[in-house]
Amino acid sequence: MWIEFAPINIPLSRRLQTAAVLQWTFSFIAMAHCCLIFYALLLTSKYWFIALLYGIWLFMDWETPSRGGRRSEWVRSWTVWRYFADYFPIKLVRTTPLDPRHNYIMGFHPHGVLVVGAFCNFCTEGTGFSSMFPGLTPHLLMLPGWFKIPFFRDYIMSGSLVSSDKSSASHLLSKRGRGQALVIAVGGPPEALDAKPGELTLQLLKRTGFIKLALTHGAHLVPVLSFGENDLYCQVSNPKGSLLRTMQEKMQKMVGLAIPLFHGRGVFQYSLGLLPHRRPVYTVVGSPIPVVKTLAPTPDEISSLHKLYIEKLQDLFETHKTCYGIPKDRPLVLC
Repeated sequence: MWIEFAPINIPLSRRLQTAAVLQWTFSFIAMAHCCLIFYALLLTSKYWFIALLYGIWLFMDWETPSRGGRRSEWVRSWTVWRYFADYFPIKLVRTTPLDPRHNYIMGFHPHGVLVVGAFCNFCTEGTGFSSMFPGLTPHLLMLPGWFKIPFFRDYIMSGSLVSSDKSSASHLLSKRGRGQALVIAVGGPPEALDAKPGELTLQLLKRTGFIKLALTHGAHLVPVLSFGENDLYCQVSNPKGSLLRTMQEKMQKMVGLAIPLFHGRGVFQYSLGLLPHRRPVYTVVGSPIPVVKTLAPTPDEISSLHKLYIEKLQDLFETHKTCYGIPKDRPLVLC
């Protein structure tokens, strides 16, 4: 395979952008494992008492990821996140203001391989979320298992990540006042297996849990489409029914994580590696769908709101797709 190396005379700003994405890629792919190893080494070293003290703290703090987390505006505002956003670049597009007197559930589509757009837009100030949506507090929901890992859990909570279990979402929507914005990658890990350049397949038709959650708490629904999300990585061909796809789906059911076989670019070359490609991402936040609080929604009420959400999402796609490089005749694929 021919390797395309990066030129030597790259501006400093672009080098800093690459460094910002490199540290994020490490934190997403390997930091959790490093934290586990570090804790195990600390526990078996002469500094075991530090590990013991942290273990006591961990026990006392166990429920925090399901009680709103522990966000840090300082971490969210690090300069590194601006370089991170400029690397692609990632742009947050507001179609209408959101009233902070309401709570919102933002359905993020598509999941992509590593949920790059959702992290950048809602876990950092790299694209200026707070200035674009004043009064709103975003929370990106993440699988509960990640919050059991020592040290790693504290880092991800600082960026507004919270547990995706039901009690976590209910706590934010019922006990944290108004202006809460829960961001849910509706397609979940299984959707990552369909994240390929030029394709946009969303797992949505059977996903109604977030609809019931919105009805139960009276949270307005907001469809969010991240154009270009699936173009950041290439993925080994895995059509449904293939041996690879079958194995990936079985693994996902066993451990709760999808394992896409993907590649991007490297640090000093553009042909192969784990860094995402420099391709633009436009995350478009649609208009809110008002929801009336219904403590015990019926299946018909859930189905009706689900259909309305799909209609609004499709309208958002049709309105903006040609602006962001998608051919006019390409439909949104739902499954």
